[in-house]
Amino acid sequence: QPPVPPPPGAPTARILFLTDLHWDRQYVPGSAAACPDPLCCRGVPCDGPGAAGFWGTYGKCDLPLHTIDALLAQLPNTTSHTSNNTSNSTSGFAAAYWTGDIPAHDVWQQSRADQLRALRTVTALLRARLGGLRVFPAVGNHEATPVNAFPPPYVHGNQSAAWLYDAMAEAWQGWLPPAALRTLRAGGFYTAQVWPGLRLVSLNMNFCSQANFWLLINATDPAGQLQWLMGVLTDAERDGEKVHIIGHIPPAHCLRSWSWNYYRIINRFEGTIAAQFFGHTHLDEFELFYDEETLSRPVSVAFVAPSVTTYINLNPGYRVYEVAGSYPGSSHAVLDHETFILNLTEANAAPPGTAPHWQRLYGAREAYGLPTAFPADWDRLVRQLQDDEQLFQRFWFHLHKGHPPREPCGGPCKAALLCALRSGRAADPALCRPLRPALPFPRVQELWRQRRLC
Repeated sequence: QPPVPPPPGAPTARILFLTDLHWDRQYVPGSAAACPDPLCCRGVPCDGPGAAGFWGTYGKCDLPLHTIDALLAQLPNTTSHTSNNTSNSTSGFAAAYWTGDIPAHDVWQQSRADQLRALRTVTALLRARLGGLRVFPAVGNHEATPVNAFPPPYVHGNQSAAWLYDAMAEAWQGWLPPAALRTLRAGGFYTAQVWPGLRLVSLNMNFCSQANFWLLINATDPAGQLQWLMGVLTDAERDGEKVHIIGHIPPAHCLRSWSWNYYRIINRFEGTIAAQFFGHTHLDEFELFYDEETLSRPVSVAFVAPSVTTYINLNPGYRVYEVAGSYPGSSHAVLDHETFILNLTEANAAPPGTAPHWQRLYGAREAYGLPTAFPADWDRLVRQLQDDEQLFQRFWFHLHKGHPPREPCGGPCKAALLCALRSGRAADPALCRPLRPALPFPRVQELWRQRRLC
């Protein structure tokens, strides 16, 4: 049964969504914003143009901690167009979802001590700024060192990921119940109740990552995570609960076997899974899921939210989701979402000591004329983007958090992007056929690979 809008006056809830913070401990305002290394804006200050800004920089740069702190500090004053929310939190949020990538992109020089310092520092900052708000984290691919290296749970000793998962369980124990901490320690994933009627599943998407070389041993279900997910969803279906799934890497970016099995699970439990939330790409996009029989009826949408970090050439940003609140028969589905950014040009030009102004970039339903924010609406939007160039340019602007690349998105670029929006599973050309693609699928995949920032 497709979701229906809440009855008039029904409570809604606002969920703060943060992803890809990428704190650079060595960020130095005034340092070189262009450099031969994979990560810049660090080292000694230099005079002249091309220097790193105080709040962040367009370029191959991550963020100083004071920018992340400024984001969190202004949240209670964030103006929103939602109403009747169910939260008693001072910030007006019912919960926060935080989908990983805490350390910077200086992957060639990271140690375990560096990663744990980033984890503890940023967790403490969130705890201090968000007060009693419950935060539900997910594990990103940059939390490990070497980057992307997440051995399956049957690997023990110094090669295992216990050093990371144990530290996460310790840092996050105030937010998560004991049962969630147990599976977090075992494999970096967990489930917990958000509020009555709504269950959250946090997946460790590194067990589907194309960059995790440990998956050469077993790429199908290396941590038994999909089997565990089936059990959680079966119990939720039996108990009449709805489920939100969060994770770092979006499903279509996963290894093919894992991705296709996950797609089947979404199909099987379409009546239970109310929403999916991911990050990782640093861009503002989504992935649609269709019924497996015809690949034409939209059954779910995986929202991919923009990053907090600027990497590469972006404004800092974050997302707020409005969902159906807690009441009998609630769908707990996403009703709308808003994206907020810090315009770096304005922020860095302001006099020193001026608090940065985070602004609302757009609201989804308002910007795209969506009657609701259910899967069928996003499916319709993809078709509109194909023929309405003005609407597509608006989407392109939002995709890059208000700072699009200089080169425009021409025919091949547009075909690849629209195909990606329709693809909730990896390497399936059938999903793109309804879009009348002008490119062969291998060329589309090649353009996808060029577009990936992480």
